[in-house]
Amino acid sequence: MLLDESGLLMAPLVRRSWACKGLPPVIRPKAGHREKVSVAAALWLTPRRDRLGLTFQTMVNGYFDAEAVADFLRTVLPAVGGPVVLVWDGGTMHRGDPIDELLEESQGRLDLERLPAYAPELMPVEQVWSWLKYSRLCNFAPADALQLQGAILRELAAIQEDQGRLQNFFHASDLPLPRALLS
Repeated sequence: MLLDESGLLMAPLVRRSWACKGLPPVIRPKAGHREKVSVAAALWLTPRRDRLGLTFQTMVNGYFDAEAVADFLRTVLPAVGGPVVLVWDGGTMHRGDPIDELLEESQGRLDLERLPAYAPELMPVEQVWSWLKYSRLCNFAPADALQLQGAILRELAAIQEDQGRLQNFFHASDLPLPRALLS
């Protein structure tokens, strides 16, 4: 299983649009607000190696610390089944007492592996964030953080069962997985 977190701010990522020449779209972001939505996602290969799974959780105006990450994992682990090797980056939210307690609770079912420092190109979940921010939600100026959260949830829910797209996230990363597992 691969896990990563990201955050989306109220200000939209402005990208080129298909508007007619000379008639650019008017984007009116809510200026001066520090509202945001944090999101955590886990991408995994099922124990039978026949499907990819994606699950996620959002948090309005908060962030995923070690306790929130441990709580997220407690909800994900039962859905995955079997022993789990969790691959993630070396972020501070992946260390501390809540993570240690989770490891104890798992009774050897959970094993943690860190990616090398500064290697986002190895994390397939980073491809999810790129797709979400630069493709699906670019030029989107939400009225508030709840509207942004709703858009994030809709977009991620729409790809949860899209095996082709989930495979593409893996293939777009530099993670050296056996390609036969994901074809």
